[in-house]
Amino acid sequence: MIGPLQTLWPERTENFVERPLLQSALRELQVFLRAPRFWATFGAVVLIFWVTGPYGTAERLAAIPRLGFWLVLHAVAWAIAVTAIVLVNTLLRDRIPSLGRRMALGTLVAGVPVGLATNAISRATFGGTPTISDLAASIATGLLLSALFCALTYLTMSSRQAEALSSAPAPSEEERIDVPLLRRLRPENRGPILHMTVADHYTEVTTSRGRELILLRFSDAVAEVGGTPGLQVHRSHFVADMHVERLLRSDGKLAILLKDGSEIPVSRSRTDAVRTRWG
Repeated sequence: MIGPLQTLWPERTENFVERPLLQSALRELQVFLRAPRFWATFGAVVLIFWVTGPYGTAERLAAIPRLGFWLVLHAVAWAIAVTAIVLVNTLLRDRIPSLGRRMALGTLVAGVPVGLATNAISRATFGGTPTISDLAASIATGLLLSALFCALTYLTMSSRQAEALSSAPAPSEEERIDVPLLRRLRPENRGPILHMTVADHYTEVTTSRGRELILLRFSDAVAEVGGTPGLQVHRSHFVADMHVERLLRSDGKLAILLKDGSEIPVSRSRTDAVRTRWG
């Protein structure tokens, strides 16, 4: 059976299905940084803090220095928060289905470093020696800032951002080269192959990004999966390693429970191979 560590951080092998964690996280981070709504939201928050001058900054700083203070503080805080959210999302995408919950967990992870960073910026601006109570207050403020970032980002994120965080990033053209079958799919469905099955004269291909019927013999489709780690478990089914939940018995016969809840039969001739691979 595929272990939890392999699910969270597959080893880098011969094809895009097992891309490194860092590469996936960097792609999601790029989606954030290229989104106009992200920068518009960031600018609006900085403007609000500059105008209102909370935490005594209105009395202690003139207008221009106050703008610089809040700009630097929020830039650092948001950078930490978005990095934490992207990393948590990448690690737990297969374990926690809800995007909102993954973002909330990322917010908690970011709270402490955001608080410590904002405390350091405040000390550099206003001076003074930090105390335990000051650090605790800064961490609490860091949690609030991270929660603010998370809530605003979740409410204003574009469909592209939501798609990037909700599913595995689409492979690049260079990564697809080892999987000829993906060239037959629509661009929006090109992702790691999870399952294939026979549908009349067609083959139904399920990837991490969608499902599509293609006019191709099943045997030819299996021949075009390239380096996708998996196994043909039945004359009508191919299953990728990353889509296997566990083996089970169904009506006295061996079957495979997929991560989407589907049950796939295993032919007798392939029972030993299936048990060896996933048993």
